[in-house]
Amino acid sequence: MTATEDSDLLRRWNSTLLAARAGRRGPDPAPYGLDLLARWAEPQRRYHTTAHLRAVLDRVDELTDQGGEGGELELVRLAAWFHDAVYRPDRSENEERSANLAERALTEAGLTPHEVAEVARLVRLTTTHDPADGDLNGETLCDADLAVLAGDPDTYRGYAAAVREEYGFVPDDAFREGRAAVLRHLLDLPRLFRTPYGAAVWEERARANMEKELAELAAPLRTDAET
Repeated sequence: MTATEDSDLLRRWNSTLLAARAGRRGPDPAPYGLDLLARWAEPQRRYHTTAHLRAVLDRVDELTDQGGEGGELELVRLAAWFHDAVYRPDRSENEERSANLAERALTEAGLTPHEVAEVARLVRLTTTHDPADGDLNGETLCDADLAVLAGDPDTYRGYAAAVREEYGFVPDDAFREGRAAVLRHLLDLPRLFRTPYGAAVWEERARANMEKELAELAAPLRTDAET
């Protein structure tokens, strides 16, 4: 991520927080944004980076541009900023810790208790990506977060490789088993994408990508002697 791209993300953060406050007074948004950008740039990250943050924000905008209505879009955008703000691939409580960070930071930054609670709820929802019917905020965030699954084949391979890099400390057999469980959980959902646009544009391609990856994970590992 270049300095210009970081500056653009910071501008987007400032605009989002100010819009969420709706004219209410509060502290300067910039220090909170800079802290988040530093978190998203931590060295252990390979997929959950500022590039992923930008992609999720862009997909929220895309869903909005394609007829999305209702919901509280500024809160969805804030949840996108926080949803992987705490990320350690060797820990299982990242979403909960990210939600806790959102609760502390956004309370201090001037949001109402309702707004803070909603952002934290959305962050926690990314643990399962299974929003209830009619949860417009949850549907938008979860679809935006999962949109990477619907990338073209090269983009999807890059995504899968980056995830493997993040879990480089995990032996191949254990990684394959864990990754396959994640893919099966997603494939078992009645619908991956809950917004009309996501279901129409992303669903089929995402399932094809995951089915292919799942088949590759099930294939026997090649040894050095076989390459």
